[in-house]
Amino acid sequence: MSMELVRLIGRMKYRSSYGQNLLQHSREVANICAIMASELGLNVKAAKRAGLLHDIGKVSTDDPELPHALLGMKLAEQYKERPEICNAIGAHHEEVEMTSLIAPIVLVGDAISGARPGARREVIESYIKRLKGMEDLAASYPGVTNSYAIQAGRELRVIVGAEEVTDQQAAQLSGEIATRIQNEMTYPGQVKITVIRETRSVAFAK
Repeated sequence: MSMELVRLIGRMKYRSSYGQNLLQHSREVANICAIMASELGLNVKAAKRAGLLHDIGKVSTDDPELPHALLGMKLAEQYKERPEICNAIGAHHEEVEMTSLIAPIVLVGDAISGARPGARREVIESYIKRLKGMEDLAASYPGVTNSYAIQAGRELRVIVGAEEVTDQQAAQLSGEIATRIQNEMTYPGQVKITVIRETRSVAFAK
């Protein structure tokens, strides 16, 4: 690796993005990329290298008008990084077309690191707001008695009353809520909608 790239990586230690240390974020992305590449049978070292270098454009002063992903790609090309690594850096915000399987891995790794609860100052507030938004959306439907966002927002459990909602309506409701969340909300990954139709039998011993 070029010594200039090593110096750029060193600068990341003293930079932050939304309160998240840039070097820590890049190392985390590198590790996530390596794990995904291993599972997919891809080049682990190349994926890890692309993940580590994906934000080098943020610590360069070469061309401040250029988006950091494109500047990072330009720097990687300048210092003779492999084409698939350069492309993965430039494509991690989809500003250039992806030309290798490493590129989507870096995009996903970056999203996972940045979006996990507590990673960034502003993200934790939007995370809580997103969970409440999901619960409120589900609660707006007739027959819904409770709704809970669980698994860090990856699943929404919706409880409906058996007297008000039939099994067929419950199945339709999960699809309707999923469509609305998809169309109206922004969220990382996917959200599983589980509608639970409760039937309760109550008796008293006296």
